[in-house]
Amino acid sequence: MAIITKITVQKKNTERYNIFLDHGKGEEYAFSVDEDVLIKFNLKKGLELDDFALMEINYHDDIRKAYNLAIHFLSRKMRSEQEVRKYLAEKEVEAPVIQEVIYKLDEYQFLNDEEYALAFVRTQMNTTDKGIEVIRRELKEKGIAPALMEQALKEYPFERQVEKATELWTKVLKKGSHESERMAKQKAEQHLIRKGYPFEVITVAAEAHDELKDVDEEMNALRFQGEKAHRKYAQYDGYEYEQKMKQALYRKGFSLDMIAQFLEEMKNR
Repeated sequence: MAIITKITVQKKNTERYNIFLDHGKGEEYAFSVDEDVLIKFNLKKGLELDDFALMEINYHDDIRKAYNLAIHFLSRKMRSEQEVRKYLAEKEVEAPVIQEVIYKLDEYQFLNDEEYALAFVRTQMNTTDKGIEVIRRELKEKGIAPALMEQALKEYPFERQVEKATELWTKVLKKGSHESERMAKQKAEQHLIRKGYPFEVITVAAEAHDELKDVDEEMNALRFQGEKAHRKYAQYDGYEYEQKMKQALYRKGFSLDMIAQFLEEMKNR
């Protein structure tokens, strides 16, 4: 048995208390507890504590410390249950204590994966250019249950996906204004796939774009690429030069008719 001989408030944290015990060999510092634990176990000078009581007190204090860590973690932004579990594990909190903390957070409604998933989808939809597949993957990584995930993803309607995909498609095409239509479209499609847009959304977005490029734009792109190819193959002449130019420009996605037109222009310069 041990007897509490003194209780003092910590200087740096006035919500924690230092407990001093006498095990029969004189007073010595034993441990510290949170104010809630002090009240829960009615700790006071002269109280006798056996080994089981000491173990219970320390266990509940571990829960209180972990709970405070979790509250601080949650104060920055909403988190999923899995994120809180991972954070506490990284802080070397033991699994039984983590489980107790999760129970308390649920009880006081500090954790709600359904609300978290809904808020996450809305935020990603309104502040990023991510497609629905990337958002689905991120929700899965955060430990959101499949049923909650699919319900939350309904917040990102097909029409809004098409709208954002069309904006991205147009942006990529503008960057590829010196490329053939075929190459520019391939790059735009790959970009949208990486962003997480489903194929059916990409198809509608492509069709929604106003014809993408007209003939004049395509010819301007061909001239740009043709000049680059000409500088590369200028040392050749005749048939060899023509073949190398055709092969290079065809690989860039231009039609043979347009390539022939460009080469005719080159001859007449």
